Amino acid sequence: MSINYSERIPNNVSLSDDRRLQRALEAWQPGFLNWWREMGPESFQSCDVYLRTATSTDAQGWAQFGYVKMPDYRWGIFLADPESDRRIPFGEHKGEPVWNEVPGEHRGVLRRLIVTQGDTEPASVEQQRHLGKTCPSLYDLRNLFQVNVEEGRHLWAMVYLLHAYFGRDGREEAEGLLQRRSGNADNPRILGAFNEKTPDWLSYFMFAHFTDRDGKYQLASLAESGFDPLARTCRFMLTEEAHHLFVGESGVGRIVARTCQLMRAHNTFEVGHYGGIDLSLIQKYINFHYSVSLDLFGSELSTNAANYFSAGLKGRFKETDRADDHQLASSSYSLLKPVNGTIVATEQPALLALNETLRDSYVADCERALARWNKIIKEAQLEFALKLPHRGFRRSIGEFAGVSVTPEGQIIADEEWQRRKSEWIPTASDREFVASLMKPVTTPGQFASWIAPPIRGINHQPLDFDYVTGWPGA
Repeated sequence: MSINYSERIPNNVSLSDDRRLQRALEAWQPGFLNWWREMGPESFQSCDVYLRTATSTDAQGWAQFGYVKMPDYRWGIFLADPESDRRIPFGEHKGEPVWNEVPGEHRGVLRRLIVTQGDTEPASVEQQRHLGKTCPSLYDLRNLFQVNVEEGRHLWAMVYLLHAYFGRDGREEAEGLLQRRSGNADNPRILGAFNEKTPDWLSYFMFAHFTDRDGKYQLASLAESGFDPLARTCRFMLTEEAHHLFVGESGVGRIVARTCQLMRAHNTFEVGHYGGIDLSLIQKYINFHYSVSLDLFGSELSTNAANYFSAGLKGRFKETDRADDHQLASSSYSLLKPVNGTIVATEQPALLALNETLRDSYVADCERALARWNKIIKEAQLEFALKLPHRGFRRSIGEFAGVSVTPEGQIIADEEWQRRKSEWIPTASDREFVASLMKPVTTPGQFASWIAPPIRGINHQPLDFDYVTGWPGA
């Protein structure tokens, strides 16, 4: 059955005028819906969820709120408005007009960049599909589902590029995005962090904060691309990504706030007996998720990243705001490396250190969020400070791969790491305890014992608004 793209799939890419593209998407859509029903939020497909849907990129159409069943969500395809006379802002083609078609010499690299980004979108939905059954509130459940459907829309955005610009190769890659599965031994997702389990809501909020924040920086660097359809696609995706980061940062902040309430009420740092999560355990989860997310930026020194930059395909975060020549042929950059049992700063060619440049922007952003969480603790007049572990801690990629580094940044023997790792990252018993707290709270306006209510509801709704109706088994 053909699709009315003006109604069923909101878009600003003139799908109704392109029969070839319509046919390609018509062939792909049933597989997407099958994937969603199989791997999307388990047991909630028939619920009515108060969701935001984008129907255009302007202020009136960007966020339309209303109840919808998730399989009926209108996954749209949107590109940010084109910039008049936009020029490539970096690399060897700096100053030349942007490309509106794929440059033949960069076809394979561009396809790989789009596929890698696209693969993260369904992966996170798969990682989170069981969480609805243990939601701490209907407010949080709705936010989870909003993130899920928008990850689905971001998948559509990448698939549109594959179908529109890469022919048969693009169609095959789009099929592959539906065939891989998070954590599958035989056909896993491309990036390691997207094969980790997300078994509980503390893990989910950490994932949304740290791992989705990596997504922000990857999208922002692709939004500088000289291939304008990719740049415009990522610019619009960033408007939705902001909500995902809000869910993560505010979720962790609300857990911290509830823990502080329990600590003061019972005059103890150990609040597990009172249905809370100790700050020391929150720190362990920070250590785990932050270190996994740091690996997503790749090796500190990368010829691939240098080639992407020189070719004008992937820039730096806020590339046009940087005060340099945007080509980096003779520039250097300082980065940390383990040398003879110590960690030292070394000067490296800036063109090779682009992954570390992006990681530095990410680290600074994470530090700002951590300061906001610590402000909650300080305002509760408690003596404790959450910290980001050293960037060499528990790394699997790059200069620190295989090097045992403490959260404080000290290189230690592997034997000491094995002996002390339970101090730094969640143990099996830690995860079992967190799992024991994951009891669903489904009464509007009520929240689980381990998390504080938010300051306000979604779209000016009250906290006791019925954000999700038709709870399974009710």
